[in-house]
Amino acid sequence: MFPIMVNSEYPLFSIFISVKNACFIILSIVLFCGFNAAAQEEFVQEPAKFLTRFPFVQLNGGIVVLKAKVDNCVDSLNFVLDTGSGGISLDSTTVAELGLPISKSNRTIRGIAGLKLVDFAFDHTLHLKGLDVTHLDFHINDYELLSSVYGVRIDGVIGYSFLRRYIVKVSYDEMMIEVYSPGLFKYPRGGYMIHPDFSNLPMYGATLNDGRAVSNKFIFDTGAGLCFLLSKDFVEDSAIIKKGRSIFTTQAEGLGGKKVMSLTVVKEVKIGPYKFKQVPVHIFDDEFNVTSYPILGGIIGNDILRRFNLILNYPFQQIFIKPNSHSFENFDYAYTGLGIYQIDSEIKVIDIVPGSPGDIAGFKSGDVIFSIENNYSKNIQAYKNLFQNSIGKVKVVILRNKEPIILTMVVKDIRKK
Repeated sequence: MFPIMVNSEYPLFSIFISVKNACFIILSIVLFCGFNAAAQEEFVQEPAKFLTRFPFVQLNGGIVVLKAKVDNCVDSLNFVLDTGSGGISLDSTTVAELGLPISKSNRTIRGIAGLKLVDFAFDHTLHLKGLDVTHLDFHINDYELLSSVYGVRIDGVIGYSFLRRYIVKVSYDEMMIEVYSPGLFKYPRGGYMIHPDFSNLPMYGATLNDGRAVSNKFIFDTGAGLCFLLSKDFVEDSAIIKKGRSIFTTQAEGLGGKKVMSLTVVKEVKIGPYKFKQVPVHIFDDEFNVTSYPILGGIIGNDILRRFNLILNYPFQQIFIKPNSHSFENFDYAYTGLGIYQIDSEIKVIDIVPGSPGDIAGFKSGDVIFSIENNYSKNIQAYKNLFQNSIGKVKVVILRNKEPIILTMVVKDIRKK
C-alpha cells in the first residue's frame, strides 16, 4: 500500500472568502476529503496460511520423491513432484493393486518419447502429512521404466492439479516441503522473483551462450533429471553450439520409453541474474512437438533447479528462486554410454552405445553389476553416483552367466574432445 502524499504548498482555502463562494468551497472540501477516503480503501487479500511440512528424498538428477496416500490406502506411495506434469497421475500397477475404478477416455498425453491415450481414476483424495487434497482426477500411466531407472518404485506423479491449489516451498537445503494456502506471501530476502508464462506448465526465459548468446523460453521442469533438454530444431536454427564441440550419443527415459539423444556442454547459462558455467545439455529430436518450437526451446531440468530453494506460487503465477548450498556443486560431466537399470533386485547393464567407453571396456547387455570401485551395495543410486564422479579409469566387477569378470572402463569427460 502506497503512502498518501499531501501537498502543503497551497492552502485548502483562504481566510478571506465571500459568502457567494462559501458553499462551493465547503462542497469542494467535502468532495476532496471524500475522494481521499475512498482512495485509501483497498480490498486486501488474507495472508497465506501455513498448512503442513514434510520431508522428501532426492534421486539422481535432483528428482524429488515424497510420500503420500490415496483414499483409504494404508500404505504410503512414492510420488515425483513434477512441475513438468500438466495434471496428476498414478502408475497402472498401483491402480490395479488399490482396486481403483478406471474410466476410459480419448485424452492424449505426450512426452519426449511418444504419445499415449490415457485412462482416468476420477475423484480421489491424496493424503499428505497434515493435508488432504480432495477431488483429484488421476490419469493412469506406466512407470515401470522409471522405477527401474531410479531403483525406487514410482507410484505416481504430482503436477499441476495439486500445485495450482497451493503455495509450495521446496527447500533442497533442508530436504523439506512446506505447503501454504493461497494468499499474500512474505518471500525471504535475497533471491529473485520470476513471472513465468502459464498454461498448466510454467515457461520461463533463459539465455544460453556457447557459439553465441541465444534466449528462448523453456519449460520449468522439476521432473526432468538433467540440466537442459534442448530441441534439435532450436539448436540447429540458433547455431547455439560452438563449432568443434564434442557431441556424445546417449539416451534418456521419458513418456513412451527410451529416447536416443546427443550430449554436450554449453559455455554459460543465465536464468534471471544467475549464471552457470560449462552446463551439460541434452539435445533431442522433438518429433512429438513437446516444446512447440519455436515457442519453446526445450526444458530446464532439476539438475539446475535443485541449486535453488523454490517457492512455487501457481495461484499468483510466481516462482521465487534463491541460490542454496548446492549452487556451486559440480555438474555431471562423465560419459559411459551405459544404460543401467534395477531389475528383480539386480543392477543390470541393458543399453550400450556403440563406440562408447562402456562398449570399448567390453560390457554386454545383460551383465549384472556386482561392484564398482569396491562398492558392493547393489544400490543403483550409489552406482550411478560412482560413474558420475569417476572420470578416468573405473574398475567394475560384473557377473556374466553367473561368472565374475573384472572390466576396466575409462570414463570420458564431455567437456573434452
